[in-house]
Amino acid sequence: MTDTVHGAAPAAGRVSDAYRWTQLAIGVGAMVMIANYQYGWTFFVPDIQKKFGWDRASIQWAFTLFVLFETWLVPVEGWFVDKYGPRLVVLFGGILCGVGWAINSYATSLGGFYLGMIIAGIGAGAVYGTCVGNALKWFPDKRGLAAGITAAGFGAGSALTVAPIQAMISSSGFQSTFLAFGLGQGIVVMILAFFLFAPKAGQVPAAVQNATLVQSRRDYAPTEVIRHPIFWLMYFMFVIVGAGGLLVTANLKPIAADWKIANINVTIMAVTMTTVTFAATIDRVLNGLTRPFFGWISDKIGRENTMFIAFGLEGIGIYALYLFGKDPIWFVVLSGFVFFAWGEIYSLFPSTCTDTFGAKFATTNAGLLYTAKGTASLLVPIGNYMQQSSGSWDNVFLIAAAANILASLLAIVVLKPWRKMVVAKAQI
Repeated sequence: MTDTVHGAAPAAGRVSDAYRWTQLAIGVGAMVMIANYQYGWTFFVPDIQKKFGWDRASIQWAFTLFVLFETWLVPVEGWFVDKYGPRLVVLFGGILCGVGWAINSYATSLGGFYLGMIIAGIGAGAVYGTCVGNALKWFPDKRGLAAGITAAGFGAGSALTVAPIQAMISSSGFQSTFLAFGLGQGIVVMILAFFLFAPKAGQVPAAVQNATLVQSRRDYAPTEVIRHPIFWLMYFMFVIVGAGGLLVTANLKPIAADWKIANINVTIMAVTMTTVTFAATIDRVLNGLTRPFFGWISDKIGRENTMFIAFGLEGIGIYALYLFGKDPIWFVVLSGFVFFAWGEIYSLFPSTCTDTFGAKFATTNAGLLYTAKGTASLLVPIGNYMQQSSGSWDNVFLIAAAANILASLLAIVVLKPWRKMVVAKAQI
């Protein structure tokens, strides 16, 4: 009993907002460092294919395995965070990220790349799940915004290195690039880990409750969450929205190459780059900005209303990319729009999950929902096989657009009234 009271003593007073924002900034820094493990992969694919002659779908299994292990182990890592705090888990993640890409730099078989990306995936998941979970705990009063800013680090974090990674691949080869970026980013994550802390009881404001923002006062244990049907509705929506964006993330350069526009110079607002470099840079920036933007919007108008708007825009964007994307300028503009309408899932779903199931087990519960990204990644090689068998990306784009429109309607017609009922019942 004495230990409990003694342990709770430092939590008597609220910490300053400056301290909370500093914790958020450290998490964002770590997210920036792991972004390339996912978003930089597309630049390596053509060179791996050229050197070893493997078909693209086989190579892309490495990306799928990365996302699977990045996401499916997050609930386990979340349990460690909820029990032992964020520092050890992020330190562990940084080590594995560096080791994973170091393995890629020496790989000469598909199995080698699969192993490297699995290890990098476990590391990236440990960092991602911890930082988002920590943001949700530090900011119960601005949950959508905090999750959005943190997830923005991952979405936009690779924007500044789009050109350097491609330049280094061209000058030094993809193996040296894997090693240099892998180890460099992993080491920075390890350093940042030492400055991360979880909030103690009483250090943060109470969760907010208003007409548009429905937040539970009850804390559900992870075992209760996975037995609740509304969790599986959110999971299904996450999968069908996540798949389209992941497919474009993994195949941005190959799609541009198939449409024969990858190396055509594009000039927008007096800036000139090749189509694929311009698209990748804008995509990363917008994929980052959308997360705090829609997170902030959802704090104002409600999670489901925001999902309805964002997922609907994503469906329209993917369909427009299918119609007009073979033009280099439209490819750059519309791929940016697609990423802007897609990336917000990484702020909306964690905040909706925590609003529904409480903050006590936020890291683990949001991690359980985040595994939907891994499930969605299984559709990436299926998309590649569809493209290989038909020789066209048309069906892939049409299915992805329809899936987003479905998720948009589910948010407003099913999730919104159901979640309101679930939260009201928990308050009784």
